Amino acid sequence: ENYAVSNYIAEFWNVFTNVTMVTIALLGVYSSIKHHQGKRVIAIYLGMLFVGIGSMCFHATLKYGTQLLDELPMLYVCTLAFYSLVEIERKPRYGWTLPVSLAAIQTFITLTYIFWLQNPVFHQVVFAVTAVGAGLFAYKRLNDPRVSNGARRVLVRFFMLGHICMLSGFLIWNLDNIFCERLRSYRSYVGMPLDAVFQLHGWWHILTAYGCGYMLLLVHYVKIAYIGHDNLFTVKNFLGVFPHITLREPKKVD
Repeated sequence: ENYAVSNYIAEFWNVFTNVTMVTIALLGVYSSIKHHQGKRVIAIYLGMLFVGIGSMCFHATLKYGTQLLDELPMLYVCTLAFYSLVEIERKPRYGWTLPVSLAAIQTFITLTYIFWLQNPVFHQVVFAVTAVGAGLFAYKRLNDPRVSNGARRVLVRFFMLGHICMLSGFLIWNLDNIFCERLRSYRSYVGMPLDAVFQLHGWWHILTAYGCGYMLLLVHYVKIAYIGHDNLFTVKNFLGVFPHITLREPKKVD
């Protein structure tokens, strides 16, 4: 079904659904710059932005080079989130040792994946290990006594929503792989634009965008909570569907 919608885009719906990730990432970049949230917070949102753009490039072209742009940034943004959760304080505890070590590990993984083990399973295993590490540190931060009860409730919501979206997306991704031929026949039967409902890989993009977005919001908000500013910030949804952190509006006084 390549180039079914456009002569210039191989998988139109898989490109279009990445708009969700790009939008959430751009809102995060804008919010973190506007409110001076620090370079580490900006970096994780930029990493998410590169994931979305890389995925768009891959599904638009289906080239091996752009496939790497889709897959490798996933590792990098997860590593950035892990680093930000470990180095939660403004002054890094481990200095240059931790970032240099993480960069060296990711460089080794990248070179191995490109030149030796060009196997998606290798990428999936490495990503899963990195994601579990980030998830464990996120859970640890939820129970830190320096986090207020109000902030903890927000963080738990982010943690739960992030994992629900990620696991739901993973389920849909597997269903898409298992029932690929049957889904293709359904899409052919209903035609445009209803065929979009059966584009399960596109739904995987949307759910992972929200899953990644909520987990990065957790990293962002826990940093705010650590300095005791959680009462100044809240979460709003741009256009009703794209979550981002922003300043609370002052209460009106009659």
